[in-house]
Amino acid sequence: MNIYVGNLAYSLTEDELANEFANYGEVTSAKIIVDRENNNRSKGFGFIEMSDDSAAQKAIEELNGKEVAGRNLRVNEAKPRQPRY
Repeated sequence: MNIYVGNLAYSLTEDELANEFANYGEVTSAKIIVDRENNNRSKGFGFIEMSDDSAAQKAIEELNGKEVAGRNLRVNEAKPRQPRY
């Protein structure tokens, strides 16, 4: 399952983000989106991929609203990416 994670602290690393979700199951990937035009600074959101959907659902329920690095996370299932024209 692909999970959207918003309201990330700009200082949070992909490893730190993955570690938060690893408590619930295997994290297959963690990606924080960066602004390439602004010194590769975090845009404050990212995505987690987890192999087990039930573990991912539990992580969403328990981490949504949790404070991490001084910010309350917004966590939900990622919507499919819309094609760009």
